[in-house]
Amino acid sequence: MSYILIIDDDDDFSSAAATSLRNAGYEVQVELDIKSAESSMKNRRPDLVILDVMFPEDSSAGFSFARKMRHYEEKLKDIPILMLTAVNSKFPLGFSSKDIDNTWLPIEEFLEKPVDLDILNSKVSNMLSKVV
Repeated sequence: MSYILIIDDDDDFSSAAATSLRNAGYEVQVELDIKSAESSMKNRRPDLVILDVMFPEDSSAGFSFARKMRHYEEKLKDIPILMLTAVNSKFPLGFSSKDIDNTWLPIEEFLEKPVDLDILNSKVSNMLSKVV
């Protein structure tokens, strides 16, 4: 069973996404802030991370954390990251999958909130099928 870590400060969304993913057969942990997520990842390495961008303490914390995972944390650098965010509704800069690159946005997939949970489940399934 694949283990998914959701890092998102929106408790309602995180709970709904976790329930949907659990119903699809995944083990899911939710962390509501980056610091808790880092601690959780030290205890157990997830197979996939679903990461928000904006957190109360830093509106771009998810961007920074993705870079930290890829470039500074040897044990975390290969974990697939699905960035799932409403950043474009707050800051209409048009972030999308076209911005994915190894330096600035080192993630595998980008989805915008609100997202249909069936689409989320499909994306997660597809991403995990590539992890060997």
